Formats: sequence, structure tokens, C-alpha cells
Amino acid sequence: MLPMSAWQGLAVALGIGLLVGVERERSKGDGERRATAGIRTFALVALAGAVAQMLGGIALAVVGAFVALAALASWRWTRTRDPGLTTEAAMVVVFLLGVLAMREIVLAAALGVVVTVLLAAKTRMHRFVRHVLSEQELHDGLLLAAGAAVVLPLLPDRTVDPWQVLNPRQLWILALLVMGINAAGHVALRMFGTRTGLLVTGVAGGFVSSTATIASLGMRARRNPAIRLASASAGVLSNLSTVIQLAIILGAFAPALLLRLAWPLAAAGVAVLVFALVSGWRSRGETMPEAASLVGRAFEPKHALLFVAVVATVMTISAAAHARWGHAALEWTMAFSGLADVHAAAATAAQLVAVGRVGADEVGVAVLLAFATNSLMKVVLAFVTGGRGYGLRLLPGVAAMVAAFTAGLAFG
Repeated sequence: MLPMSAWQGLAVALGIGLLVGVERERSKGDGERRATAGIRTFALVALAGAVAQMLGGIALAVVGAFVALAALASWRWTRTRDPGLTTEAAMVVVFLLGVLAMREIVLAAALGVVVTVLLAAKTRMHRFVRHVLSEQELHDGLLLAAGAAVVLPLLPDRTVDPWQVLNPRQLWILALLVMGINAAGHVALRMFGTRTGLLVTGVAGGFVSSTATIASLGMRARRNPAIRLASASAGVLSNLSTVIQLAIILGAFAPALLLRLAWPLAAAGVAVLVFALVSGWRSRGETMPEAASLVGRAFEPKHALLFVAVVATVMTISAAAHARWGHAALEWTMAFSGLADVHAAAATAAQLVAVGRVGADEVGVAVLLAFATNSLMKVVLAFVTGGRGYGLRLLPGVAAMVAAFTAGLAFG
């Protein structure tokens, strides 16, 4: 009697065949132009793969060869009216997924869904590649992929400075994140329109790096002055992600410190939301330009590298100051560390509280200083990347957030 896992594998294989087969059945047409493989063929091919896997190597080789020959015959029959190989390639993939279902049920089921989605998205994908994606955007996408797949593995994953803070691979990952946020914002503009796309970029990018998101939005605002206010609102909103991440980090390392800073964090988050709502209300009558009319490429590599250079410089100076004065100057070193990354500074403070080096009440001011200097860094980058118009529009929201944090710390 077959074990339960074998029955489950057969069921998943049949499900994959039926799922892909339904999509192919709807796509194969009628009459003389009707394709050769549909729902029954794909279901049988998937089951054949599963059964062949149960029978062993010889059965796998024989059935695999038969499926390959069947796919070749299907292509020869339809090549004059449909020179593509999509259905034939799908037959081979479904056979392999049937084999995989007997070993890795969850992976096979997930891949079956992915294959079906790819097949069903044919029209949208073709339209996107041929009519929506520009040559410059394609070039930028390839450049980003090369940076991740080619350059990143070649960089050493170790620190190269006396203070043990500059890791070439981590710095390059930061550059890729900046370029990726820019590219994601570009896609969001295309998908959701200008106003909503910018807000999506702000909130989502803030979870990666609020500082990088503000810089990226600033670059976009400099190229397109008509979206300065919307970009500034999205930049301020990215700080909400910073506040949420700070709460998570503090709670993970030192729950007592999170309780001490709960009111300041809540006040800062409310200030960000209020500013975003007021800014959105003020700009409700403004006509946003169409996303297609916005000039510029998906990202500027030189701007991303400049941003990383600034962060690396601040990290080095901060580490040198900490090595020189140590915990005796906790507040000042935390303040300088916040210029580069408030989350790292907060994690350091939380770790000191967790091991009993300092109390939760003592470190509150140090976290405030890190939060304030990090906010200052964001404003400076806003002026540098987006110009005076962008920086002045972002400044009140960031200032209100820091003021709210300070008030929460003082009176909470």
C-alpha cells in the first residue's frame, strides 16, 4: 500500500497538470489553428512524471524521452501558424514538476502556480516589454542586475579599516538598495500614477532605508519640479517606517527601553502621519503630471555612489570617536552614529541596557540625539539631492517629528 506522502505527491502532480492545462486549454484556440495540448494532455504529462519517479531511473528516462518527442512533434505540427515554443516548453516543465512533486511537494506546488501565472500573463508581459518598458529602463535594469549578480560576489565580505566598520560588500549592498529604491519608485509611478506611486515609494522604501528613500525622492524631485511637494510628503512619510523599525529593534534587544521610549516613538509617528495628511490636503487641488511625462531614468548610479560615500565617511568618523572616548561619551558618540544609521545607534544603546551597562532612563537622551542627528542628515541630503524647493518642503515634517519625539521623552 502506498504511503500517504506518495498519494499527496500524486495529488499535487495532478493539480499542477490541471492548473497549467486549464490555462493552455483557454489559450490554444479553435478550428484549424487549435493547438495540440490542453487540459487532459498536461494532466497526463504531470501524472506520468510522478509515476515515473515512483518506478525509478529507467522509467524516468523512457517517459522523459517520450515527453520530449511529443513536444517536438507538437512544435512541428504547429510551427507554420505558431512558431513559438511556449506550449512545448510547458509540457517539459510540467513533466519535471510531476517528478518533483514526489520529492518536494510544497516546492512543486509553488512552482506550478508560478508557471501558470507566467503563462496567463502573456499579453500583459508582451505589452509591458514592447510598449511600456523603454530602452533606457531596460539598460538600467540590466545595470542593476549586473551590480547584484556580478560585482557584489567579487567584493570582500570583511572590514578594511582600523575601526572595523567599512565592509566593501555591505557598502555596495547599500548602493544597490539606493538604486533599487529608485527603480521601485519608477515602477510605482508607472503602476499607480504619480501621487499614489510616490506615497507607496515613501512607505515601502522607508523600511529599507528612510535616508536613502529621501535622497532618491530628492533626485526625482530635482528632475521634475512639478512633484516637489508630493515627493517631500512621501519623504516625510518614509520616517514612519523608521519609527516602526526602531520600536521593533528596541523591543527585540531591550523591552525595558522600548517601554521607556514608547511615548516618544508614538508621538513621532503621529506627527509624521499628521504632516502627511495636512500636506496631502494642501496639495489636493494640484494637478499631478502623468507618470509617463516625468523625465529621467530609473536611477542615477553616480548619485547612489555619492550617497554611500557620505555614509561611509560618517561611519568612519563615528567609529573613530567611539574608539577614542568609548562609553564615557555615549551621548555624543550616539549622536554622531545617528548621522549614518539611527537603527544601528539604537541597537547599540539597547544592547548596553540589556547587559546592564546603563539604565533605560539614562540612554533615552542618547537615543534622542541619534534620532535628531539622523533626521538632520536626512534634511541635509534632501537639500543636496532635491534642491532648496524640495528641502524646504520636507524640513517642517522632519522638524515636527523630532519635536514630537523630544516632547514625548520629556513629558511621557
